[in-house]
Parts: sequence; structure tokens; C-alpha cells
Amino acid sequence: MVYLDFKKQFFELGCFSIHQVYAWQPNFDRNNITRWIKKGYLIRLRQGYYTFPELIKNADNLHFLANRIYLPSYLSLYTALSYYGIIPESVVQITSVTTLKTYNCENEAGQFSYNSIKKNLYNGFQFKEINNNKTILFASPEKALFDLLYLFSFYNSAKEIEGLRLDEEFLHSKFSYSVFLDFVGLSKSKVLEKRAKLLSKVYSL
Repeated sequence: MVYLDFKKQFFELGCFSIHQVYAWQPNFDRNNITRWIKKGYLIRLRQGYYTFPELIKNADNLHFLANRIYLPSYLSLYTALSYYGIIPESVVQITSVTTLKTYNCENEAGQFSYNSIKKNLYNGFQFKEINNNKTILFASPEKALFDLLYLFSFYNSAKEIEGLRLDEEFLHSKFSYSVFLDFVGLSKSKVLEKRAKLLSKVYSL
């Protein structure tokens, strides 16, 4: 197997699985993958999923990889809040939400975490187009903040809510508190209702 032929076949996908390789060539020798990883031609993302080293050098591609290596999932929580500028910190770990069990992995591309949510709350995401006509699933600002308060129980006091240091200008000009409350209503959680009231009180929403 010639590596350049292989790269030509899969590079534009951005991320590919071993099943896609076998669909292309049923008699493919998997030892090629092992050899190419050792040579630095490929990066193993998780069991059975791979990418090319050229594709881990910008945030859009990393977000695309996060969407692809654990399906279904969408980017949310700290990653989305940082993306929108709602929290001041840059985020090292790429955080997503999934209907599958909670999962974490670390590889040469970075750290990826997937937090499990109920199926009826798997919504509130948007399709964002990136380079080469690829798309990524990204939580809306309202859903990203809802997911954070829903999934992390320590945000249960005014002090912890304040500690998020949310951008008040964004909250008052681009954030819809009523849309956020729609997600709270879907959760049917008294605890989330309390946290929503704390959020409103702390940031005057």
C-alpha cells in the first residue's frame, strides 16, 4: 500500500475510521496503519479512528474531530462558552455533550471530554460551516450555559455562579434568557429552576 494513495483517499474527510478503510479496500492490511502512526504520518484519535497531523493545527479542525470521534455529540459547556466569549478563560479540553455514556480521551490532537445528557435534552445546537465545506455541531449560547448548570452540580450557589465570570455585555445583548428558560422547562428539574433564578439574580437577567 502506497501511503500517498491512502492520503489522497482519506485526507479530505478530516477524520476516518478503520471501517471506512475496509469499505474502500476490503483486503487492507491494518499493519499499514500501525506503521504510519509510528512514522508520524497518521494520528490515532481513539480505537479505530484516525486523522492526519496536518489537521490538528487549528481550532476548527479540532472541533470537527471532537464531533466525529464520539457520535452523536455536539460541542458545548466550556468550549462553547469560550468560543462565544461568554467566559474569559481559554479552554484546553474540548468539551461536548452526548446521549451515550460519559467518555474522555486524550491523544496527540488534544483532550476530549463527552458528558452524557438525557435524550430529550439533546437539542439546542447549530450547524456551523468551517473550511472545506465541513460542518460542526455547536451548542447555542443558551444551551451551552444550560448544559453547564445541568451537568455540573457544584454550580448551586450565587458564589459559584459569580465565579463563572460570565460576560455581562454578552448576556444583556446577545443572550436570550427566555430561550435558556425553555431548556430549563424541558428538564423538569426544580434544581435547575433554582439555578436559573440564581443566574438571573447574579447577572440581572
